[in-house]
Amino acid sequence: MPIVASYCTTFLKPEMLHIHRQVTGLQRYQTFVLTKERQNAEKFPFPDIEIIPKARKNFLKRFYLKYIRRLPAVYYRGELQVLIKIFRRRPADLMHVYFGHTGVHLLPFIKEWEKPAVVSFHGADIMPRPEQAGYDAQFHELLQVVPLVLARSHSLCARLKELGCPPEKIRLNRTGVPLEDYPFKQRPMPADGAWRFVQACRLIPKKGLATALRAFASFHRDNPKARFVIAGEGPMRGEMEELANALGVGAAVEFAGFLSQAGLRDLYERSQIFLHPSETTEDQNQEGVPNSMLEAMSTGLPVLATRHGGIPEAVADEKTGYLVPERDHEALHRAMLRMTEAPDYLYIMGQAASQSVSAEFERAKQIEKLESYYDEAAGM
Repeated sequence: MPIVASYCTTFLKPEMLHIHRQVTGLQRYQTFVLTKERQNAEKFPFPDIEIIPKARKNFLKRFYLKYIRRLPAVYYRGELQVLIKIFRRRPADLMHVYFGHTGVHLLPFIKEWEKPAVVSFHGADIMPRPEQAGYDAQFHELLQVVPLVLARSHSLCARLKELGCPPEKIRLNRTGVPLEDYPFKQRPMPADGAWRFVQACRLIPKKGLATALRAFASFHRDNPKARFVIAGEGPMRGEMEELANALGVGAAVEFAGFLSQAGLRDLYERSQIFLHPSETTEDQNQEGVPNSMLEAMSTGLPVLATRHGGIPEAVADEKTGYLVPERDHEALHRAMLRMTEAPDYLYIMGQAASQSVSAEFERAKQIEKLESYYDEAAGM
């Protein structure tokens, strides 16, 4: 059985469930994980992990390599020789590097290693970094050096082309959903206006949380029994709690924190509508296709979201939900009214949402495609 080395700098942060699903879902390939830091081992169990040891500090040598020869970090931190030793001990047929910025960091090794490496892009890692000397040039070189470049959405594929990646190298690499964990559930519609909205995400700027709260506040004025649950953690939590209170809906909005997959599934089943009004940030950070949105859709939740990033690739406007412009809370409010005024149509959209995820984002199908890309890169 061929072997792929899966490189992820941190294995794994709470929001990296999609990576765990990939490395544990492989069927025709064995894999071991290369990482600098192991996190959340109970949440993301994996039996075969190589922790990349920190090189011994030799300040004179490091100063010479970094400031005199001006070599990249992988050299002056001693990582290049560490990786070479690992692969001598553990041969692999190819390496899958998760995240574009990690690929840039590993570029010297990728160029020197005798086997192929593929790099996958997931969203924020596609952004240029003009403030980091040499990064953008190295990013462009990475796209030329690797045999295949993987991206989670068509929008990211298009952006990679704009950044100079040869189109023939780009492959769509969906991160699939285990449908058995998110079965379809028919929900009762509230007769008294007690609608339940939900958003599950990291609490960061590109998730459009302020837009969601402002739209919900408008909806709540005419539907005082409505509730909005925001599941997730992040640096914006305090700011968003203050905004909810300022909008007068603090008692109607619950910040549930980070939930387990079982907890999320239960939350989805108790809700009627999923919100995800993502927006492009000033530094051009954008979504691929949000995994939480796919999971919610699999359970039968229709979606109110924005025409942003890869979202329109998963949400068919007026079929599985409604799409509105970014940062337009008034348009989002109108979509809330439109969706809740036609409960029968909401049933239909929920069923269509579940069916579309099954057809386009089922985990086993996406793993099969991923392994075909490994075959292609490794010449098998």
